[in-house]
Amino acid sequence: MRSDDSRLHHTIAQAASALAASPFSIALTGAGLSTESGLPDFRSPGGLWGEYDPMEVATLSAFRRTPEKFYDFYRQRLARLAAAAPNAGHQALAQLEASGRLGAIITQNVDGLHQAAGSRQVIELHGNLREAACPQCQWTGPIRLITEALEAGTLPACPKCGARVKPNVVLFEELLPQEAYQQAEGACRRAGALLVVGSSLQVTPAAWLPQVAHQHGARVIIVNDEPTPLDHIAHIVLRGRAGAILPPLVAALRDA
Repeated sequence: MRSDDSRLHHTIAQAASALAASPFSIALTGAGLSTESGLPDFRSPGGLWGEYDPMEVATLSAFRRTPEKFYDFYRQRLARLAAAAPNAGHQALAQLEASGRLGAIITQNVDGLHQAAGSRQVIELHGNLREAACPQCQWTGPIRLITEALEAGTLPACPKCGARVKPNVVLFEELLPQEAYQQAEGACRRAGALLVVGSSLQVTPAAWLPQVAHQHGARVIIVNDEPTPLDHIAHIVLRGRAGAILPPLVAALRDA
């Protein structure tokens, strides 16, 4: 075994021990987890914000001012999502939950791939792409209301009040759903271990959650391709892709 492989194997074993010793462990996931399913993240080279200006396609102002650009962006995101499937990282987290090792997943992702992999306790901080939502009257319904309207060449309208609807995601200029954030923060206060996977930890308030967990005594484990601003508070940092690291972590936990 090469020294790098041996070191990684040892660090994965340490992470497994930390999770095994925790009576309540949780995960926080970001866009880096879903890149392995073919969904681009936002800030990496080749990410969405390199191709699009978020102020033109992902703000509440853009939704109201230039709906054609807004819907064209989401038409492409929804098409990519329709072709995506959970990857080994999603499946490993679902296995951890099924085995009782993971109490909840807090996710910044809106793709629903955790649920597709079999995870049940998922807190979606930024909403989801399964539903359409009306900012005017708060109606929500299936996302097909948007996709079918766009396929027909029309702008999707709320069946309740007639206003334009958007995917049920949190746009720039919108607040996170307070119930979801409070639930996530409460889980971080209780956790004995927090596994952070594929998050750049640059988008607040989600990026504050590892600090909440750390301040309340949790062991923080970060799995990410690139350094994050919170690596310094982590007890364990595993540098690499979730699909390569999480399956052996699940295997190590079986033996822990």
